Amino acid sequence: MCLKGFLRIAILLVAFASPALSQSQSQSGALPQSPILAVDSERLFSESDFGQRVARDIEAEQSVLLAENRRIESELTTEEKRLTDLRKDMSSEDFQAIADAFDARVQDIRREQDAKGRAITEMRDRQQAVFIQAARPILIELMREAGAGMIIERRTILVSTDAVDITEQAIERLNRAIGDGSRDAGDQ
Repeated sequence: MCLKGFLRIAILLVAFASPALSQSQSQSGALPQSPILAVDSERLFSESDFGQRVARDIEAEQSVLLAENRRIESELTTEEKRLTDLRKDMSSEDFQAIADAFDARVQDIRREQDAKGRAITEMRDRQQAVFIQAARPILIELMREAGAGMIIERRTILVSTDAVDITEQAIERLNRAIGDGSRDAGDQ
């Protein structure tokens, strides 16, 4: 048999076997038996209890920061208006000194608020690192159960069957094993 004929048979086998494998796994929840598995790491994090808790925490922190930014903006706008009104009764040198001090204060506030925004982003990054560490043994366990030698990122696969995607099983096991991670979140 020539290579071309072999490829046709292989493609047909994959085409007919993939839907059946996918369907039987989704009905039974069984892991695929495959040397290579795939996981969508973004979905793994965002749909897990842990990732959803982190998203809520981040959203709460961002809301506080946003409210604080609005309050500061309002205060600075009022102060700027007051300084503008004072300008007509002051010498240009005196006004320039006050305006420079105001600008310096605004720049300091901007740096402080930017630092708070970066701290929120860093908090998310730290929590993702904690999640990855917690997920590692569970993914290894899933890999061993499936007889796989590796798990690859689902988004980097050009063509595959959904049968090798274990994201859903990984989320279920992570939720059982670590929940939302709040027990350990205070340690980070």
